[in-house]
Amino acid sequence: MACASVVALGVAAQPALAQAQTAAAADEGNSEEIIVTGIRASLQKSLSVKRDALGVVDAISAEDIGKFPDTNLAESLQRITGVSIDRQNGEGSKVTVRGFGPDYNLVLLNGRQMPASGLGSCCEAPASRSFDFANLAAESVAGVEVYKSGRATLQTGGIGSVINIKTPRPLDRLGFKGSISVKGMIDHTFEDTKVTPEISGILSKTFADDRVGILVTGVYQRRKASLTQFGAGFREGYQGFENNWGSLPVDANDWRGNYAKTQNRPGANDIYQVVQNAGYDFIDIDRERINGQVVLQVKPTDTLDMTVDYTFSQNTIDARTNSIGVWFNHNNTSSSWTPGPVSGANFYAEDFGPGEGKDLAITGALAANRNINRSIGGNIKWDGPGGLRVELDAHHSTAESKPTSPYGSNSAVGSAIYGVASQKVDFSTKMPVISVAMYPGAEIKASNIRPAGNSFRNGYMKDTINEVSLRGGYDFESDLIKSLDFGVTYTENKVRSAFGVIQNDTWGGTLSAADTPDALYAITPLAANLAGMDGSQSSAIIPSYFQVDTAGLVTLLQSRIGICNASTVQGACLASYGTDRRIREETWAPYIQSTHRFDIGDMRANIRLGLRYEQTRISSSALAPVPTGVVWQAANEMGLIGGNSNSSFTTLKGKYENWLPAFDFDLAPTSSIRLRASYSHTITRPDYTSMQGGITVNQPLRPNGGSTAGSGNPGLLPYKSKNIDLSAEWYYGKDSYISVGFFHKDVSNYIANTTTQGPLFDLPNPAQGAAVQAARTALGGTPGYADILAWLATNNPAVVRFENIEGVNTPTGIIGQASDPKVVFTITQPGNSSQTAKLHGFEFAVQHSFWDTGFGAILNYTIVRSDTRFDNTLRYTATQFAVTGVSDSANAVLYYDKNGIQARVAYNWRDGFLSGYGFDPSYIEPYGQFDVSASWEFKKGFTAFVEGINITNADRRGHMRSDKAVQFAAPGYARYTAGVRYSF
Repeated sequence: MACASVVALGVAAQPALAQAQTAAAADEGNSEEIIVTGIRASLQKSLSVKRDALGVVDAISAEDIGKFPDTNLAESLQRITGVSIDRQNGEGSKVTVRGFGPDYNLVLLNGRQMPASGLGSCCEAPASRSFDFANLAAESVAGVEVYKSGRATLQTGGIGSVINIKTPRPLDRLGFKGSISVKGMIDHTFEDTKVTPEISGILSKTFADDRVGILVTGVYQRRKASLTQFGAGFREGYQGFENNWGSLPVDANDWRGNYAKTQNRPGANDIYQVVQNAGYDFIDIDRERINGQVVLQVKPTDTLDMTVDYTFSQNTIDARTNSIGVWFNHNNTSSSWTPGPVSGANFYAEDFGPGEGKDLAITGALAANRNINRSIGGNIKWDGPGGLRVELDAHHSTAESKPTSPYGSNSAVGSAIYGVASQKVDFSTKMPVISVAMYPGAEIKASNIRPAGNSFRNGYMKDTINEVSLRGGYDFESDLIKSLDFGVTYTENKVRSAFGVIQNDTWGGTLSAADTPDALYAITPLAANLAGMDGSQSSAIIPSYFQVDTAGLVTLLQSRIGICNASTVQGACLASYGTDRRIREETWAPYIQSTHRFDIGDMRANIRLGLRYEQTRISSSALAPVPTGVVWQAANEMGLIGGNSNSSFTTLKGKYENWLPAFDFDLAPTSSIRLRASYSHTITRPDYTSMQGGITVNQPLRPNGGSTAGSGNPGLLPYKSKNIDLSAEWYYGKDSYISVGFFHKDVSNYIANTTTQGPLFDLPNPAQGAAVQAARTALGGTPGYADILAWLATNNPAVVRFENIEGVNTPTGIIGQASDPKVVFTITQPGNSSQTAKLHGFEFAVQHSFWDTGFGAILNYTIVRSDTRFDNTLRYTATQFAVTGVSDSANAVLYYDKNGIQARVAYNWRDGFLSGYGFDPSYIEPYGQFDVSASWEFKKGFTAFVEGINITNADRRGHMRSDKAVQFAAPGYARYTAGVRYSF
């Protein structure tokens, strides 16, 4: 049966990963046997597992071979009680469990720790250890287990959960079995995207009296989609009494002279944020995913089982982004504000003189990256005499991410139309409205565009895990001691992340508009390509944007002014790796666990006691650039000189150990009721960036303060959580139940950043140097950057950097001198703090089958609370601590499964939450979406199916301190799939 989604919800239990799982084959000769398939089979399978075993586990099972409930693993997981997902490019990619985000959840593949890699969309390899579920196709998965409480036999790394992805084994289905599925997908987006193919197949065959089996899976998916988004950046929070650049005028005598244009100015003790930049992004995505697996399983005797498996996944994403937007100088401004204590702008606007040459920013960006995951492993299980069990498991797994473009992992090439008369961002609608007015001769058309600054970011990441586990156990005939399990695991985790940047900060423009071909910029109506969010169709919105031929523009600029001279590849813009980080993490983990069964009166009880010891050693090395100079190249931006060509290599070390107890208890007052209690200690290891060695200077530098740098700390201890889980379950029907659960987590060893201020590498600040001071004195008043640069080019050319642009020796920056004052950096380094967090919550789940009608419903709601919170009323100088990702969530599923027809309507909702913070917080607003699916087995073995994701086009938004400080607003789009499937 195909394409109807089902999830086993609530508090469940699973046997330990160390123990073998068996599958019961149906007796085809028994004509009276009723074989249940599809949704109901998956529900019954998950229900029986949680009812009969110890622990706190939720599970999702494939409805049939090669048929996982959803086409995306993360989108299935979000339907489990307490699980929410993060979305990227319109698809689920990572999970949050009980308020703990992706970094706090460990992902296993068949009980093995999996590496994780990715390059994101910015400037360097990411810090995250979290596995991206978008890399693995759901068709090649047999089931997923979500372990919410710790146990001694489990790998460590997940405070929120440990998620085990199970793939099929040939001896689980005897004979010749298979499934082939062909479908097409279309995204309902702002462009006419084509139907793209998805083809999957799985074949398994057993031989030699079912003693030998081989299984092969293959998946090919192609997806084309388009996304739009409003995005904005904000200044750090100001208090109402402040009067400096970027803040609002305090009175009519303010040096900017525009106090009267500020409506309902925040009070002296109120806090507010001013928008720095805002724009619209139009993104075209082309994604190709290839998955495959080969499994050879041999069972020469009833007591010996040997398996060798190889898993491959490749996820290639090409994204082309076209953006248009504005930046603010914070001089001649006007604005309107909401009441405090946290004020937000109803609108923020700025006027410019005809000679200022203010730019309307136009950007073309390319991101082309490939994630490749490989895993080869072997497993031997032996059931010895007298209840003895021995298992040896080993694997070598890699995750590698690298660019597929000659321009690196992410490139952004800026252009501009110079001549903005006024600009405004209206935050009073769901989709903020950006509007501009241009001076005559600077209309928004291709013939007025000039190239400006650009950057080419080249990243690489590879994570390699070598792991060996020796597990043993003994099953006793006595009820008091049911079993004893023991083992040891050695894990070596090697991570390399490298990146480099070529950046040209020529934001004042390079080639003239006349020398820039109009054909590089295709004008496109803007409002027509935004979805129906409130404000997106405003008559005041920027009328047009441009689809930029970014590759053609790069070729032009390289041939005319050599923007990629740092590249070592002819005709490309591949930056060399100025930063190269290497981390080696070795862990030894022995454990012991016992299970006991006894009666309390007429009630059957079970206890499991476990203890795990872990010792981890870390070696962290980094090759980081050492800059030799500074050039002032824009009003508020300075760049580095010499970095990538002058690097040094440093190595730091660390180690830690943990004792991790785990206790599980359950009691059956009646045959249909289960009461459970669990206590455990779990850990999550620090992110990779926090562990890296070396000092990294962040660009651009700021001439008047705000320059930043950072270094890592491999001596960090892992986060540690002490967990309590309680639950009650009532199984009142064959596939119906109600469960209520409570959890409490006490988390310590949080990582906090400490900051110091001071110079680095003896770098001079030309903006505060003697040459610039002399220029200011000679010019009088408050001259701008362009005036100072022009004066120095004539009167002191020795401190000016000149570049050949269109055959003209053009001044492009002011070079710092050794005698200039030094750049003052805010230097950030992580360390374990004394701060702790206590999280608790409740999980409610109902699964109900409406008699023999074929209809059923699944409902769940999770409440999560934390004793920490971010106070939006405190200025950024106050030190704060809060747990991110904490929010309530809910699911509602109505399904039908009878007579070869399956149908499902599902609603998933997550409340708003704190997604991150530094000096200022970021929040994701509440979000809910409807998904539907239906299938019909029109002929034995042949099924037609359709599926719709986010069919109501739900929109997403995020904001900062005030809900008016909108960071992003993304219109939602539906995604539809239709196809046929043949199973035998």
